[in-house]
Amino acid sequence: MLDPKQGVIGYDLTWQDTGETAGQVHEDDLEGLLRFVAEQLNSEETGWLLGDKKLFLTATASMLASAALKQMPPASTVLSLQPEDLADAATLAQVQALRGAGYGISLRHADLAGTPLSSDISHVEVRFSAGDFAAQARRYAALKKSSLRMIGRPVSSWQDYDACAMLGLDAFIGKLHLTPRSGARAKGLNPAQQIIVQIMNMVGRNDGIQKIEEAFKRDPGLSYELLRFINSAAFGLKAEVQSLRAALSLLGYEALFQWLSLLLATASSSGYSPVLMETAIIRGRFAELLGQKHLARGESESLFVAGIFSLLDRLLGVEMKDVLASIKLSEQVAAALLTRSGPYGPYVALAEACELNSPLVGPLSASLKISPREVNLAHLSALAWAQNLGVRAA
Repeated sequence: MLDPKQGVIGYDLTWQDTGETAGQVHEDDLEGLLRFVAEQLNSEETGWLLGDKKLFLTATASMLASAALKQMPPASTVLSLQPEDLADAATLAQVQALRGAGYGISLRHADLAGTPLSSDISHVEVRFSAGDFAAQARRYAALKKSSLRMIGRPVSSWQDYDACAMLGLDAFIGKLHLTPRSGARAKGLNPAQQIIVQIMNMVGRNDGIQKIEEAFKRDPGLSYELLRFINSAAFGLKAEVQSLRAALSLLGYEALFQWLSLLLATASSSGYSPVLMETAIIRGRFAELLGQKHLARGESESLFVAGIFSLLDRLLGVEMKDVLASIKLSEQVAAALLTRSGPYGPYVALAEACELNSPLVGPLSASLKISPREVNLAHLSALAWAQNLGVRAA
């Protein structure tokens, strides 16, 4: 979910029935799924793993009294209900109690031209259609005067996004993560990215550490980033590493290539779309986590590269074949990027399907012999990992 400044403010989580149980998921199944989400996104040490982002959950009336719901942080949780749910007095009482505790309540499929919305609602989902702009402007202007937050769905293009922002909508759901912002933007590698690619190719050729160290020394900013990375809390080193050579030796070539891949995708360029960057990071981590369990040792690093590079053509504004001409990658990674084929291609395709809540999630995961639980675990873990990475677009 995006805000009017293109920032990612949260995620819309829906329940998808797949396989033989399609259409037969019961309330106790939803209770288990909600408990699973709460366990994966909360840490006893650091709390809510999505940082300042909210999680919007498609809810049922029975879920409102769920014990698992109490494990979700109220300020970060918005429950999405249907208007008819509020017609039940017991459900309405639960909604009021949840609102009092700090949870958000969103209404979808509401008749905005009908009766006034309940004061217990914090968010309302509005449907945007480009052909009825004037009428929508009047309708949404009236809602804007209230404390309601308006969510636009579906917002499928940046033109629609701009129109929704003009209407005063607060959040947007669509497929914008797949489309870079149009307008004047540099195409191809910028100077920072060119240096990163140069070093990646050196690593791919197994050049000596001394030669790679010399390349880092030609870019003080990149050298600083490497030392900051190796001295971060994630490594837990007892003594601070102060030399590039020591950092390169400790990191190793595979991890270095993976880290450079991340830097390449997040190096700033004009016309940059932050949501595209975050999606690339999540894809890479999602594929990597699944590969750690289902592929041979060491192949998960290649899956991370395949996932994060799967959006590099859009991030750079070039054709994927031109990306591959610049960076020496394995045939397996290249096949995944070009045609979603080879051993890594289905993992990237699965990541894409999860982003879009596609019905292909079930068949793809089944073909890889990956259980729904593993898919959910990898996806939630990747979301949390991306928030704690600390990488932001410039």
